[in-house]
Amino acid sequence: QVQLVETGGGLVQPGGSLRLSCATFGTSFSISTMGWYRHAPGKQRDMVATITNGGSTVYADSVKGRFTISRDKNTVYLQMNSLKPEDTAVYYCNADRIDTLVTSLYNVWGQGTRVTVSS
Repeated sequence: QVQLVETGGGLVQPGGSLRLSCATFGTSFSISTMGWYRHAPGKQRDMVATITNGGSTVYADSVKGRFTISRDKNTVYLQMNSLKPEDTAVYYCNADRIDTLVTSLYNVWGQGTRVTVSS
């Protein structure tokens, strides 16, 4: 089956930048929509950005103009600029549907990468 692994999180000062990566591992497969979600303690899990296999993107209002989601054949990225303390959260990669040669997988999540924005 397919595994999603997030990297790139860390500690950054307000106004700084980070780039998150979500690599996918497995045999021959395709993914329709991939996205980044974040979960901060005491808050609900929120959608940050999504991107389809055709390149269409959707952003949360809170990150528009600051974050950019992109993808290639095997990896989805989240470029985060002008970071704010309220961006602090664990960021999770999600694949809504993964089609392999033998089956389809739905709502697949990575383990998350922590982003802390603090001075």
